[in-house]
Amino acid sequence: QLQLVESGGGLVQPGGSLRLSCAASGFTLEDYYTIYWFRQAPGKEREGVSCISGSGGSGGRTTYGDSVKGRFTISRDNAKHRVYLEMNSLKPEDTAVYYCAADRRYGSGCQDPRYDYWGQGTQVTVSS
Repeated sequence: QLQLVESGGGLVQPGGSLRLSCAASGFTLEDYYTIYWFRQAPGKEREGVSCISGSGGSGGRTTYGDSVKGRFTISRDNAKHRVYLEMNSLKPEDTAVYYCAADRRYGSGCQDPRYDYWGQGTQVTVSS
């Protein structure tokens, strides 16, 4: 089954940090894929967290949701075929299931979203 796999979630105290990882299962996460991070808290709608464009389009351009700007950083390691979400200064309101999604089109970018693959999510809980 072709899907993404998230890892790195867990329980952390407010002000702490976590690094989430997104990898592919059954295929290769190519460097030209645009990758998105979303989150969904209980009772709330899914929220876009961050995006990194593939190498064929905007060349690694990144975007962030307003609620995470300055605290979260998205990056990719093309040699390892992984995308990361570094989360710092975590707040209780960051508690959610975090998902990654991928657009496999060459030349894709964050401004023209399409989601060909999804992961099953990883739980992040920020609590003292």
